[in-house]
Amino acid sequence: VGNTTMTHILLNASPQELGNAPFALVNRESMDVKASELGLRLHPAANAHILPAEAGHVGADNVAVLVAEQPQLQERVILTVDVGTNAEIVLSSPEWMYSASSPTGPAFEGGQITSGMRAAPGAIERVRVDPETKLPRFRVIGEERWSDEWQTGADAPLDAQPQHLAAGICGSGIIEVIAELFLAGLLLPDGRFNPGVVCESMYWEQGKRTGAYILASAEQSSSGKPLYITQQDVRNIQLAKAALYAGAKLLMMRAGVEQVDEVILAGAFGSYIDPKHAMVLGLIPNCDLEKVHAVGNAAGDGARIALLNRERRAEASQIAEKVRYIETAVDPDFQEEFIKALHLPHRSDEFSHLAGLLPENLAVEPARRERKRKRQVSDV
Repeated sequence: VGNTTMTHILLNASPQELGNAPFALVNRESMDVKASELGLRLHPAANAHILPAEAGHVGADNVAVLVAEQPQLQERVILTVDVGTNAEIVLSSPEWMYSASSPTGPAFEGGQITSGMRAAPGAIERVRVDPETKLPRFRVIGEERWSDEWQTGADAPLDAQPQHLAAGICGSGIIEVIAELFLAGLLLPDGRFNPGVVCESMYWEQGKRTGAYILASAEQSSSGKPLYITQQDVRNIQLAKAALYAGAKLLMMRAGVEQVDEVILAGAFGSYIDPKHAMVLGLIPNCDLEKVHAVGNAAGDGARIALLNRERRAEASQIAEKVRYIETAVDPDFQEEFIKALHLPHRSDEFSHLAGLLPENLAVEPARRERKRKRQVSDV
């Protein structure tokens, strides 16, 4: 199982058509290929089975997720999301399934982030910002203690020094820090740093026109230099999360539903996303936080199931045929939903399951500004 580009490369087929609309596949059906033809060192008679694809950018990996999790068999509306450079999204019920691919880009995996890095030892994976002092504390991969429990420097006791200093920030960390900055009032709903907040962790340039947040001090950093969250970092995450949310909202619109009952986060990255921070960011639609859960490498689970069970392999083909694919790149409603979703958590959608969590003054600002804008337009 793999995405459509990976499958094409595996089969030595050109993926060029996937780069332009209508994103045509060389082959959408399941295939059995001699393993030796793919360069796999197995028994000479071994076959490799490739699961079917749904459409141009929703491939066998997404079908494998559905084989493993079977959300379409549950008596509720379930949103299944595999977050990556492209987010594969499926909205399902026993009666229907809709899928889409949203171009989230590399920001969730540490790309296009000033101090971004992959999830490796030293990467900041958890962040908390004190709502009163606005000071951060964080935890890095490979170190159980939070940064406010560290002691650094030559005079620090050995048992108080961290095993790994902060080397950068990975995907789960960037989601948490931006959500925490918003909850602490350091970010406005439009994503700008709040110039009205004064704290020692904020760094300003050009008369408070450009800001950055100091996440790790020079003493806490392996490079000996502070690690910053810049305005451009925030913007890149806004663009990524807006694409994902807009794709999910588009499927909800096409299915005629206003609420999802459950959210499944698939993939290795999904396992490390905190549901509360994901919803505060506006990464996923409003849902009971107890019904948002990660399932790990569901595509890998689906691959093993298909390998060991002929009936489930046949089921994979039925799933791929049943799913109705929505092409976000050409859908006229996607851009409008994308613009709305740039706000934190959203410009107009309500998040009842975040009641009491969002700062009251910030939570109402987008709606107030929207009313003001409408008055100005009507005056004209």
